[in-house]
Amino acid sequence: MSHNSENPTFKSYNRDPGLYDEIFDENDNVRETYKTLFDLYSEHSAKDFGRLNDKAKASFFNQGITFQVYGDHEIKEKIFPFDLFPRIIDAEEWEVIEKGVLQRSIALNAFLWDLYHDKNIIKEGIVPLDLISSSVNYLDQMNGFDPPGGIYNHISGTDLIKHSDGRYYVLEDNIRCPSGVSYVVCNRTALKRALFGVFNHYQAYTVTNYAENLLEMLQSVKPKGVDIPNCVVITPGIYNSAYYEHSYLAKAMGVELVEGRDLFVENDFVYMKTINGPVKVDVIYRRIDDQFIDPLEFKPDSSLGVPGLMASYKKGNVCLVNAPGTGVADDKAIYTYMPQIIKYYLEEEPILNNVPTYHCSRPDELKYVLENVANLVIKPVDEAGGYGISIGNRLSPEEIEEVKKTIQESPRKYIAQPIMSLSVHPTYIEDSECFEPRHVDLRTFTLLGSDKNFVLKGGLTRVALKKGNLIVNSSQGGGSKDTWVLKKNQ
Repeated sequence: MSHNSENPTFKSYNRDPGLYDEIFDENDNVRETYKTLFDLYSEHSAKDFGRLNDKAKASFFNQGITFQVYGDHEIKEKIFPFDLFPRIIDAEEWEVIEKGVLQRSIALNAFLWDLYHDKNIIKEGIVPLDLISSSVNYLDQMNGFDPPGGIYNHISGTDLIKHSDGRYYVLEDNIRCPSGVSYVVCNRTALKRALFGVFNHYQAYTVTNYAENLLEMLQSVKPKGVDIPNCVVITPGIYNSAYYEHSYLAKAMGVELVEGRDLFVENDFVYMKTINGPVKVDVIYRRIDDQFIDPLEFKPDSSLGVPGLMASYKKGNVCLVNAPGTGVADDKAIYTYMPQIIKYYLEEEPILNNVPTYHCSRPDELKYVLENVANLVIKPVDEAGGYGISIGNRLSPEEIEEVKKTIQESPRKYIAQPIMSLSVHPTYIEDSECFEPRHVDLRTFTLLGSDKNFVLKGGLTRVALKKGNLIVNSSQGGGSKDTWVLKKNQ
Protein backbone atom coordinates (compact mmCIF):
# COMPACT_ATOMS: atom_id res chain seq x y z
CA MET A 1 0.00 0.00 0.00
CA SER A 2 1.34 3.40 -0.99
CA HIS A 3 1.12 5.07 2.42
CA ASN A 4 2.97 2.27 4.14
CA SER A 5 6.21 2.73 2.31
CA GLU A 6 6.42 6.29 3.68
CA ASN A 7 6.06 5.07 7.24
CA PRO A 8 7.91 1.96 8.47
CA THR A 9 5.54 1.66 11.44
CA PHE A 10 2.68 0.95 9.03
CA LYS A 11 4.75 -1.37 6.82
CA SER A 12 2.75 -4.49 7.61
CA TYR A 13 -0.65 -2.82 7.71
CA ASN A 14 -2.82 -4.84 5.35
CA ARG A 15 -6.30 -3.45 4.92
CA ASP A 16 -8.84 -6.24 4.61
CA PRO A 17 -11.36 -5.15 1.95
CA GLY A 18 -14.04 -7.28 3.66
CA LEU A 19 -13.87 -5.23 6.88
CA TYR A 20 -14.68 -1.63 7.74
CA ASP A 21 -11.37 0.08 8.48
CA GLU A 22 -11.80 3.20 10.60
CA ILE A 23 -8.61 4.83 9.29
CA PHE A 24 -8.39 3.87 5.62
CA ASP A 25 -11.26 4.06 3.14
CA GLU A 26 -11.90 1.49 0.41
CA ASN A 27 -9.35 3.25 -1.86
CA ASP A 28 -6.66 3.01 0.84
CA ASN A 29 -6.77 6.74 1.51
CA VAL A 30 -6.60 8.03 5.09
CA ARG A 31 -10.06 9.22 6.18
CA GLU A 32 -10.41 12.99 6.73
CA THR A 33 -10.80 12.77 10.53
CA TYR A 34 -7.52 10.89 10.89
CA LYS A 35 -5.30 12.80 8.44
CA THR A 36 -3.59 15.05 11.03
CA LEU A 37 -3.09 12.12 13.40
CA PHE A 38 -1.70 9.87 10.68
CA ASP A 39 0.78 12.56 9.56
CA LEU A 40 1.89 13.12 13.16
CA TYR A 41 2.40 9.39 13.69
CA SER A 42 4.32 9.13 10.42
CA GLU A 43 7.00 11.35 11.94
CA HIS A 44 7.83 8.62 14.46
CA SER A 45 9.94 5.56 13.77
CA ALA A 46 9.14 2.02 14.88
CA LYS A 47 11.74 2.45 17.64
CA ASP A 48 9.98 5.61 18.88
CA PHE A 49 6.73 3.71 19.20
CA GLY A 50 8.47 0.94 21.10
CA ARG A 51 9.73 3.55 23.55
CA LEU A 52 6.37 5.34 23.77
CA ASN A 53 4.65 2.01 24.32
CA ASP A 54 6.95 1.33 27.28
CA LYS A 55 6.26 4.83 28.61
CA ALA A 56 2.50 4.27 28.44
CA LYS A 57 2.91 0.91 30.20
CA ALA A 58 4.93 2.59 32.95
CA SER A 59 2.20 5.22 33.31
CA PHE A 60 -0.38 2.46 33.82
CA PHE A 61 1.84 0.65 36.27
CA ASN A 62 2.42 3.87 38.25
CA GLN A 63 -1.30 4.60 38.30
CA GLY A 64 -1.79 1.06 39.65
CA ILE A 65 -4.00 0.12 36.72
CA THR A 66 -4.16 -3.63 36.77
CA PHE A 67 -6.89 -6.22 36.55
CA GLN A 68 -7.01 -9.83 37.57
CA VAL A 69 -7.07 -12.78 35.22
CA TYR A 70 -8.41 -15.94 36.78
CA GLY A 71 -6.37 -18.80 35.32
CA ASP A 72 -6.69 -22.54 35.96
CA HIS A 73 -4.30 -22.55 38.88
CA GLU A 74 -3.61 -18.98 39.88
CA ILE A 75 -4.79 -15.40 39.84
CA LYS A 76 -2.52 -13.05 37.91
CA GLU A 77 -2.29 -9.27 38.18
CA LYS A 78 -1.90 -7.79 34.72
CA ILE A 79 -1.40 -4.31 33.35
CA PHE A 80 -4.40 -3.46 31.24
CA PRO A 81 -3.03 -3.47 27.67
CA PHE A 82 -3.24 0.04 26.23
CA ASP A 83 -2.82 0.99 22.59
CA LEU A 84 -1.11 4.16 21.44
CA PHE A 85 -3.27 4.90 18.42
CA PRO A 86 -6.44 6.69 19.63
CA ARG A 87 -9.86 6.20 18.14
CA ILE A 88 -11.56 9.38 16.92
CA ILE A 89 -15.33 9.87 16.68
CA ASP A 90 -16.48 13.03 14.96
CA ALA A 91 -19.21 15.30 16.29
CA GLU A 92 -22.03 14.16 13.95
CA GLU A 93 -21.36 10.49 14.54
CA TRP A 94 -21.21 11.06 18.30
CA GLU A 95 -24.52 12.91 18.34
CA VAL A 96 -26.29 9.78 17.06
CA ILE A 97 -24.48 7.55 19.57
CA GLU A 98 -25.24 9.83 22.52
CA LYS A 99 -28.94 10.21 21.70
CA GLY A 100 -29.20 6.49 21.02
CA VAL A 101 -27.64 5.25 24.27
CA LEU A 102 -29.60 7.77 26.33
CA GLN A 103 -32.83 6.64 24.67
CA ARG A 104 -32.05 3.01 25.59
CA SER A 105 -31.18 3.82 29.21
CA ILE A 106 -34.40 5.81 29.69
CA ALA A 107 -36.49 3.06 28.05
CA LEU A 108 -34.85 0.38 30.23
CA ASN A 109 -35.61 2.41 33.35
CA ALA A 110 -39.28 2.73 32.33
CA PHE A 111 -39.35 -1.01 31.60
CA LEU A 112 -37.95 -1.83 35.07
CA TRP A 113 -40.48 0.44 36.77
CA ASP A 114 -43.27 -1.32 34.89
CA LEU A 115 -41.93 -4.84 35.64
CA TYR A 116 -41.86 -4.14 39.36
CA HIS A 117 -45.20 -2.31 39.38
CA ASP A 118 -48.13 -2.75 36.95
CA LYS A 119 -46.47 -5.16 34.45
CA ASN A 120 -48.43 -3.57 31.58
CA ILE A 121 -45.92 -4.62 28.92
CA ILE A 122 -46.48 -8.24 29.97
CA LYS A 123 -50.27 -7.90 30.21
CA GLU A 124 -50.31 -6.52 26.68
CA GLY A 125 -48.30 -9.50 25.42
CA ILE A 126 -45.33 -7.50 24.17
CA VAL A 127 -42.77 -9.20 26.43
CA PRO A 128 -43.63 -12.79 27.46
CA LEU A 129 -44.16 -13.44 31.17
CA ASP A 130 -42.02 -16.59 31.26
CA LEU A 131 -39.01 -14.60 30.06
CA ILE A 132 -39.26 -12.44 33.18
CA SER A 133 -40.29 -15.11 35.68
CA SER A 134 -37.48 -17.42 34.53
CA SER A 135 -34.82 -14.72 34.86
CA VAL A 136 -32.48 -15.31 37.79
CA ASN A 137 -32.07 -11.55 38.09
CA TYR A 138 -35.75 -10.81 38.75
CA LEU A 139 -36.17 -10.00 42.47
CA ASP A 140 -39.57 -10.47 44.10
CA GLN A 141 -38.29 -8.23 46.91
CA MET A 142 -38.47 -5.25 44.52
CA ASN A 143 -42.16 -5.66 43.63
CA GLY A 144 -44.17 -2.52 44.37
CA PHE A 145 -41.13 -0.68 45.71
CA ASP A 146 -40.39 2.87 44.47
CA PRO A 147 -36.63 3.46 44.33
CA PRO A 148 -35.49 7.02 45.27
CA GLY A 149 -35.90 9.35 42.29
CA GLY A 150 -37.67 6.55 40.40
CA ILE A 151 -34.38 5.31 38.99
CA TYR A 152 -33.15 1.72 38.68
CA ASN A 153 -30.29 1.86 36.17
CA HIS A 154 -28.45 4.98 37.36
CA ILE A 155 -25.36 3.77 35.49
CA SER A 156 -25.54 1.99 32.13
CA GLY A 157 -22.75 0.68 29.94
CA THR A 158 -23.93 0.21 26.34
CA ASP A 159 -21.68 -1.85 24.06
CA LEU A 160 -21.62 -0.78 20.41
CA ILE A 161 -19.91 -2.09 17.32
CA LYS A 162 -19.37 -0.46 13.96
CA HIS A 163 -20.34 -2.88 11.20
CA SER A 164 -19.00 -3.16 7.64
CA ASP A 165 -21.85 -0.85 6.53
CA GLY A 166 -20.20 1.92 8.60
CA ARG A 167 -23.12 2.11 11.05
CA TYR A 168 -23.17 1.54 14.81
CA TYR A 169 -25.18 -1.34 16.29
CA VAL A 170 -25.83 -2.12 19.94
CA LEU A 171 -24.29 -5.42 20.96
CA GLU A 172 -25.60 -5.43 24.53
CA ASP A 173 -26.80 -3.34 27.46
CA ASN A 174 -24.99 -3.62 30.79
CA ILE A 175 -27.01 -2.24 33.68
CA ARG A 176 -26.03 -4.35 36.67
CA CYS A 177 -22.52 -3.13 37.52
CA PRO A 178 -21.00 -1.87 34.26
CA SER A 179 -17.24 -1.53 34.65
CA GLY A 180 -14.41 -0.03 32.65
CA VAL A 181 -14.92 3.71 33.08
CA SER A 182 -11.72 4.13 35.11
CA TYR A 183 -9.76 2.83 32.11
CA VAL A 184 -11.37 5.54 29.95
CA VAL A 185 -9.93 8.24 32.19
CA CYS A 186 -6.56 6.51 32.66
CA ASN A 187 -6.16 5.88 28.92
CA ARG A 188 -6.47 9.62 28.43
CA THR A 189 -3.88 10.33 31.14
CA ALA A 190 -1.46 7.77 29.69
CA LEU A 191 -1.87 9.04 26.14
CA LYS A 192 -1.35 12.66 27.18
CA ARG A 193 1.80 11.68 29.05
CA ALA A 194 3.21 9.66 26.15
CA LEU A 195 2.08 11.84 23.24
CA PHE A 196 1.22 15.27 24.56
CA GLY A 197 1.95 17.04 21.28
CA VAL A 198 -0.48 14.84 19.36
CA PHE A 199 -3.45 15.49 21.62
CA ASN A 200 -3.10 19.26 21.19
CA HIS A 201 -3.82 19.05 17.46
CA TYR A 202 -7.42 18.01 18.09
CA GLN A 203 -10.27 19.55 20.05
CA ALA A 204 -11.62 16.58 21.96
CA TYR A 205 -14.03 16.59 24.89
CA THR A 206 -12.63 15.83 28.33
CA VAL A 207 -13.39 12.48 29.96
CA THR A 208 -11.99 13.43 33.36
CA ASN A 209 -15.34 14.99 34.37
CA TYR A 210 -16.94 11.57 34.86
CA ALA A 211 -16.35 11.37 38.63
CA GLU A 212 -17.91 14.77 39.35
CA ASN A 213 -20.97 13.84 37.27
CA LEU A 214 -21.18 10.48 39.02
CA LEU A 215 -21.08 12.17 42.43
CA GLU A 216 -23.74 14.68 41.37
CA MET A 217 -25.96 11.82 40.21
CA LEU A 218 -25.46 9.90 43.48
CA GLN A 219 -26.37 13.01 45.48
CA SER A 220 -29.48 13.58 43.33
CA VAL A 221 -31.05 10.25 44.40
CA LYS A 222 -30.62 10.85 48.13
CA PRO A 223 -33.36 9.62 50.48
CA LYS A 224 -36.16 12.02 51.44
CA GLY A 225 -35.35 14.38 54.30
CA VAL A 226 -31.58 14.27 53.77
CA ASP A 227 -29.91 17.59 52.96
CA ILE A 228 -26.29 16.72 52.32
CA PRO A 229 -26.05 12.99 51.58
CA ASN A 230 -23.10 10.90 52.66
CA CYS A 231 -22.19 8.68 49.68
CA VAL A 232 -19.90 5.63 49.71
CA VAL A 233 -18.66 3.05 47.20
CA ILE A 234 -18.94 -0.56 48.39
CA THR A 235 -16.54 -3.14 46.94
CA PRO A 236 -16.28 -6.93 47.40
CA GLY A 237 -12.61 -6.25 48.25
CA ILE A 238 -9.10 -6.32 46.86
CA TYR A 239 -9.48 -9.71 45.17
CA ASN A 240 -12.23 -8.51 42.84
CA SER A 241 -11.07 -8.12 39.23
CA ALA A 242 -12.39 -4.53 39.10
CA TYR A 243 -11.06 -3.48 42.51
CA TYR A 244 -8.78 -0.90 40.92
CA GLU A 245 -11.83 0.82 39.46
CA HIS A 246 -13.74 0.81 42.76
CA SER A 247 -10.87 2.50 44.59
CA TYR A 248 -10.21 4.87 41.70
CA LEU A 249 -13.83 6.13 41.56
CA ALA A 250 -14.11 6.53 45.33
CA LYS A 251 -10.91 8.56 45.38
CA ALA A 252 -11.88 10.67 42.37
CA MET A 253 -15.25 11.51 43.97
CA GLY A 254 -13.70 12.11 47.40
CA VAL A 255 -15.93 9.52 49.10
CA GLU A 256 -15.16 6.51 51.29
CA LEU A 257 -14.47 3.10 49.76
CA VAL A 258 -15.99 0.51 52.08
CA GLU A 259 -16.44 -3.25 52.35
CA GLY A 260 -19.49 -4.93 53.87
CA ARG A 261 -17.78 -5.30 57.23
CA ASP A 262 -17.31 -1.49 57.48
CA LEU A 263 -21.08 -0.91 57.52
CA PHE A 264 -23.86 -1.95 59.88
CA VAL A 265 -27.61 -1.36 60.12
CA GLU A 266 -29.33 -0.09 63.24
CA ASN A 267 -33.04 0.82 63.48
CA ASP A 268 -33.19 0.47 59.67
CA PHE A 269 -30.51 3.11 59.07
CA VAL A 270 -27.08 2.32 57.62
CA TYR A 271 -23.93 3.43 59.43
CA MET A 272 -20.24 3.33 58.66
CA LYS A 273 -17.78 2.44 61.40
CA THR A 274 -15.11 5.10 61.85
CA ILE A 275 -12.52 5.81 64.53
CA ASN A 276 -14.73 8.68 65.69
CA GLY A 277 -17.82 6.49 66.02
CA PRO A 278 -20.65 5.61 63.59
CA VAL A 279 -21.46 7.89 60.62
CA LYS A 280 -24.79 7.62 58.79
CA VAL A 281 -24.64 6.56 55.11
CA ASP A 282 -27.32 7.76 52.66
CA VAL A 283 -26.28 6.60 49.19
CA ILE A 284 -24.34 3.44 48.35
CA TYR A 285 -22.76 2.97 44.92
CA ARG A 286 -22.45 -0.78 45.04
CA ARG A 287 -20.08 -2.93 43.07
CA ILE A 288 -21.39 -6.12 44.67
CA ASP A 289 -23.93 -8.39 42.93
CA ASP A 290 -27.52 -8.59 44.21
CA GLN A 291 -27.14 -12.05 45.72
CA PHE A 292 -24.34 -10.92 48.03
CA ILE A 293 -25.54 -7.52 49.30
CA ASP A 294 -27.58 -8.69 52.28
CA PRO A 295 -27.21 -12.14 53.89
CA LEU A 296 -30.61 -11.75 55.59
CA GLU A 297 -32.38 -11.45 52.19
CA PHE A 298 -30.21 -13.43 49.77
CA LYS A 299 -27.25 -15.75 50.20
CA PRO A 300 -27.13 -16.33 54.00
CA ASP A 301 -23.40 -17.16 53.88
CA SER A 302 -22.35 -13.95 52.08
CA SER A 303 -19.67 -12.14 54.02
CA LEU A 304 -19.49 -9.36 51.41
CA GLY A 305 -22.83 -7.75 52.23
CA VAL A 306 -24.46 -5.88 55.07
CA PRO A 307 -27.14 -7.66 57.19
CA GLY A 308 -30.35 -5.61 57.15
CA LEU A 309 -29.36 -3.46 54.14
CA MET A 310 -32.46 -4.40 52.09
CA ALA A 311 -34.81 -3.55 54.97
CA SER A 312 -33.20 -0.11 55.27
CA TYR A 313 -33.48 0.35 51.50
CA LYS A 314 -37.14 -0.73 51.43
CA LYS A 315 -37.91 1.81 54.19
CA GLY A 316 -36.39 4.54 51.99
CA ASN A 317 -33.54 5.26 54.42
CA VAL A 318 -30.72 4.55 51.98
CA CYS A 319 -30.40 4.54 48.20
CA LEU A 320 -28.65 1.67 46.36
CA VAL A 321 -27.05 2.43 43.00
CA ASN A 322 -27.80 0.57 40.74
CA ALA A 323 -31.07 -0.70 42.19
CA PRO A 324 -31.27 -4.42 43.09
CA GLY A 325 -33.16 -6.45 40.48
CA THR A 326 -31.96 -4.26 37.62
CA GLY A 327 -30.22 -7.24 35.99
CA VAL A 328 -33.55 -8.63 34.76
CA ALA A 329 -33.42 -5.98 32.01
CA ASP A 330 -29.86 -6.60 30.81
CA ASP A 331 -30.51 -10.28 30.24
CA LYS A 332 -29.54 -10.90 26.60
CA ALA A 333 -32.97 -12.42 25.97
CA ILE A 334 -34.61 -9.09 26.90
CA TYR A 335 -32.23 -7.38 24.48
CA THR A 336 -34.14 -9.03 21.62
CA TYR A 337 -37.22 -6.99 22.68
CA MET A 338 -35.45 -3.62 22.94
CA PRO A 339 -36.99 -2.14 19.76
CA GLN A 340 -40.50 -2.95 21.11
CA ILE A 341 -39.57 -1.68 24.62
CA ILE A 342 -38.42 1.68 23.21
CA LYS A 343 -41.58 2.04 21.11
CA TYR A 344 -43.84 1.02 23.98
CA TYR A 345 -42.54 3.41 26.65
CA LEU A 346 -41.16 6.31 24.63
CA GLU A 347 -43.32 6.11 21.47
CA GLU A 348 -40.12 6.53 19.45
CA GLU A 349 -38.24 4.49 16.88
CA PRO A 350 -34.89 3.13 18.14
CA ILE A 351 -32.07 5.50 17.19
CA LEU A 352 -29.49 2.70 17.31
CA ASN A 353 -30.27 -0.71 15.85
CA ASN A 354 -29.84 -4.02 17.59
CA VAL A 355 -27.74 -6.72 16.02
CA PRO A 356 -30.27 -9.22 14.57
CA THR A 357 -30.77 -11.75 17.38
CA TYR A 358 -32.47 -15.14 17.66
CA HIS A 359 -33.68 -16.28 21.03
CA CYS A 360 -33.62 -20.05 21.35
CA SER A 361 -36.73 -20.17 23.57
CA ARG A 362 -38.82 -19.39 20.44
CA PRO A 363 -39.33 -22.71 18.59
CA ASP A 364 -39.00 -21.36 15.03
CA GLU A 365 -35.86 -19.40 15.96
CA LEU A 366 -34.41 -22.43 17.78
CA LYS A 367 -34.89 -24.48 14.60
CA TYR A 368 -33.07 -21.83 12.54
CA VAL A 369 -30.21 -21.63 15.06
CA LEU A 370 -29.71 -25.40 15.21
CA GLU A 371 -29.56 -25.56 11.41
CA ASN A 372 -27.11 -22.64 11.14
CA VAL A 373 -24.75 -22.89 14.13
CA ALA A 374 -21.76 -22.69 11.77
CA ASN A 375 -22.70 -19.13 10.72
CA LEU A 376 -23.74 -17.77 14.11
CA VAL A 377 -22.33 -16.56 17.41
CA ILE A 378 -24.00 -18.40 20.31
CA LYS A 379 -24.09 -16.56 23.65
CA PRO A 380 -25.42 -17.48 27.10
CA VAL A 381 -27.98 -14.85 28.19
CA ASP A 382 -26.54 -14.23 31.65
CA GLU A 383 -22.74 -14.48 31.36
CA ALA A 384 -20.45 -11.45 31.20
CA GLY A 385 -16.83 -10.95 30.26
CA GLY A 386 -17.02 -12.83 26.96
CA TYR A 387 -17.34 -16.19 28.73
CA GLY A 388 -19.33 -19.08 27.25
CA ILE A 389 -19.44 -17.67 23.71
CA SER A 390 -19.16 -19.99 20.69
CA ILE A 391 -18.26 -18.55 17.28
CA GLY A 392 -19.70 -20.94 14.70
CA ASN A 393 -17.15 -20.63 11.92
CA ARG A 394 -14.32 -21.45 14.35
CA LEU A 395 -15.87 -24.76 15.46
CA SER A 396 -15.13 -28.28 14.26
CA PRO A 397 -18.12 -30.45 13.21
CA GLU A 398 -17.87 -32.27 16.57
CA GLU A 399 -17.90 -28.99 18.48
CA ILE A 400 -20.94 -27.84 16.51
CA GLU A 401 -22.82 -30.97 17.57
CA GLU A 402 -21.75 -30.31 21.17
CA VAL A 403 -23.07 -26.72 21.01
CA LYS A 404 -26.39 -27.92 19.53
CA LYS A 405 -26.77 -30.37 22.39
CA THR A 406 -26.05 -27.67 24.99
CA ILE A 407 -28.65 -25.32 23.44
CA GLN A 408 -31.30 -28.05 23.27
CA GLU A 409 -30.81 -28.87 26.95
CA SER A 410 -31.82 -25.31 27.97
CA PRO A 411 -32.94 -23.12 25.05
CA ARG A 412 -33.93 -20.24 27.40
CA LYS A 413 -30.27 -19.81 28.25
CA TYR A 414 -29.03 -19.00 24.75
CA ILE A 415 -29.30 -16.40 22.03
CA ALA A 416 -27.64 -16.42 18.63
CA GLN A 417 -26.47 -13.58 16.40
CA PRO A 418 -24.95 -13.45 12.93
CA ILE A 419 -21.17 -13.19 13.02
CA MET A 420 -20.93 -9.41 12.74
CA SER A 421 -17.81 -7.97 11.22
CA LEU A 422 -16.56 -5.51 13.84
CA SER A 423 -14.64 -2.57 12.42
CA VAL A 424 -10.85 -2.61 12.67
CA HIS A 425 -8.42 0.02 13.91
CA PRO A 426 -4.61 0.31 13.70
CA THR A 427 -3.13 -1.22 16.83
CA TYR A 428 0.52 -1.29 17.88
CA ILE A 429 1.68 -4.91 18.05
CA GLU A 430 4.79 -5.33 20.20
CA ASP A 431 6.01 -8.53 18.52
CA SER A 432 6.12 -7.02 15.03
CA GLU A 433 6.90 -3.47 16.25
CA CYS A 434 4.36 -1.95 13.89
CA PHE A 435 0.66 -1.21 13.51
CA GLU A 436 -1.76 -3.88 12.35
CA PRO A 437 -5.58 -3.88 12.02
CA ARG A 438 -7.45 -5.27 15.04
CA HIS A 439 -11.17 -5.52 15.81
CA VAL A 440 -12.66 -2.93 18.20
CA ASP A 441 -15.93 -2.21 19.97
CA LEU A 442 -17.05 0.70 22.17
CA ARG A 443 -18.58 0.79 25.64
CA THR A 444 -20.37 4.06 26.41
CA PHE A 445 -21.35 5.22 29.90
CA THR A 446 -24.70 6.87 30.72
CA LEU A 447 -25.81 8.29 34.06
CA LEU A 448 -29.49 8.81 34.91
CA GLY A 449 -30.07 11.16 37.84
CA SER A 450 -33.30 12.45 39.31
CA ASP A 451 -32.68 15.90 37.86
CA LYS A 452 -30.34 15.43 34.89
CA ASN A 453 -28.76 12.80 32.67
CA PHE A 454 -25.20 12.57 31.44
CA VAL A 455 -23.42 10.59 28.72
CA LEU A 456 -19.62 10.53 28.97
CA LYS A 457 -18.25 12.04 25.75
CA GLY A 458 -15.84 9.25 25.02
CA GLY A 459 -15.94 5.64 26.05
CA LEU A 460 -13.93 2.49 26.35
CA THR A 461 -12.72 1.32 22.96
CA ARG A 462 -11.77 -2.29 23.55
CA VAL A 463 -9.35 -4.02 21.19
CA ALA A 464 -9.07 -7.73 20.43
CA LEU A 465 -5.29 -8.01 20.48
CA LYS A 466 -5.15 -11.47 18.91
CA LYS A 467 -5.23 -11.36 15.13
CA GLY A 468 -8.72 -12.00 13.74
CA ASN A 469 -10.19 -12.40 17.22
CA LEU A 470 -13.69 -10.93 17.71
CA ILE A 471 -13.80 -11.11 21.52
CA VAL A 472 -12.54 -7.84 22.99
CA ASN A 473 -13.00 -8.40 26.75
CA SER A 474 -9.96 -7.82 28.95
CA SER A 475 -10.70 -11.15 30.62
CA GLN A 476 -10.14 -12.74 27.20
CA GLY A 477 -6.85 -10.96 26.46
CA GLY A 478 -8.21 -7.71 25.01
CA GLY A 479 -6.78 -4.23 25.47
CA SER A 480 -8.08 -0.70 25.05
CA LYS A 481 -7.53 2.67 23.35
CA ASP A 482 -8.14 6.28 24.22
CA THR A 483 -11.35 7.48 22.54
CA TRP A 484 -11.62 11.08 21.36
CA VAL A 485 -15.00 12.65 20.71
CA LEU A 486 -14.41 15.77 18.66
CA LYS A 487 -16.11 19.06 19.34
CA LYS A 488 -18.13 20.55 16.47
CA ASN A 489 -16.53 22.66 13.71
CA GLN A 490 -13.26 20.83 13.33
